[in-house]
Amino acid sequence: MIPGKRRAAVMSFSVVILGALMLQSVSSQNAGFVKSPLSETKLTGDTFELYCDVVGNPTPEIQWWYSEINRADSFRQLWDGARKRRVSISTAYGANAVSVLGVSHLTLDDVGTYECRASNDPRRNELHQNPATTWIRAQATITVLQKPSITASEHTTLPSDGHSPPFTLQCNLTSAHSVHQESYWMKNGEEILDTRSPNRNTEYKLVKPRGDDAGLYMCVYTFELAPPANATIEVKSAPEITGHKRSENKNEGQGALLYCKSVGYPHPVWTWRKFDNGMYREIDNSSGRFFISSRDNYTELHIINLDISLDPGEYQCNATNMIGSRDEKSVLRVRSHLAPLWPLLGVLAEIIILVVIIVVYEKRKKPEDLQDDDDQSGPVKTNSTNNHKDKNLRQRNTN
Repeated sequence: MIPGKRRAAVMSFSVVILGALMLQSVSSQNAGFVKSPLSETKLTGDTFELYCDVVGNPTPEIQWWYSEINRADSFRQLWDGARKRRVSISTAYGANAVSVLGVSHLTLDDVGTYECRASNDPRRNELHQNPATTWIRAQATITVLQKPSITASEHTTLPSDGHSPPFTLQCNLTSAHSVHQESYWMKNGEEILDTRSPNRNTEYKLVKPRGDDAGLYMCVYTFELAPPANATIEVKSAPEITGHKRSENKNEGQGALLYCKSVGYPHPVWTWRKFDNGMYREIDNSSGRFFISSRDNYTELHIINLDISLDPGEYQCNATNMIGSRDEKSVLRVRSHLAPLWPLLGVLAEIIILVVIIVVYEKRKKPEDLQDDDDQSGPVKTNSTNNHKDKNLRQRNTN
């Protein structure tokens, strides 16, 4: 009996161990890459970013390492703020581990192999463990080329009166380490149509410069074996408000929306004010009913749960940049809850007044008017009798 019990106990213990191992294998998951960093070619002065997305249970740890070209045995770990704060590392841990490595103001010394390492092995940081067995790795090669030399026109500012003579923006590619293909112009991040040419010296003319011509211009050169190169020219002007809501009519309790949009560069700082006690004052949002949303050359003022005693009046949007300032007015009218009933109430009032007039007229009608009517009917008979008498007299005369 005793050996049998021992055998049963051993079998039960084995089943428990096997179940625990199976449960661990189901609940845990080795680290694996969802997104790996990709190799890039950049120019000096540019910025690159490498992305690393890793899945696993528990959530893996991510590290970034660097090695110079042809020296794969000399990897060094990278830290946030390294290389005179040109290196930035942002990592977030959740269901996945996601990390972004960025290096700005590139120099030729930044060329090399960048490696994303990930592991959720509990022994990963033990010194006697071989990192090759506890960490998974993904590499990307960053190549940095000397930026081509481009001479460009100086920045310019349009006069505030809106009258500017025509002028031309110019760029000239003076040197490059790769064969030049073509050039084109961009404004505020968008390509300007019909500006592509094979010339190293390129121009863009502003015939009648106005506020909407202001912006960030860029001449771009493309090459066969190198990334595009560019130079920027700023055309500045004071803001000019080109559109706004002149008036808004709403019922109390509803919401109102006022907006303004402008042209000009740099993009303005927007402020909203309300006319109160003879002067414009900044919006007081102590009630929590005012919401201002501004982006670049556009701004909105949202007012919720309108109050008929507080919110009606003149509102002013103001756009200000380093060149100048502009503002426009909008009028907000707030009606009572009974406003939709006013037309109906007006019709009912007219009907009531008309009925009252008729009733009063009938009641105040004089009795003499009735007697006059009776007198008018009496003489008719008298006249008839007289006619008969006249007829008899004529008949006698005839005889």
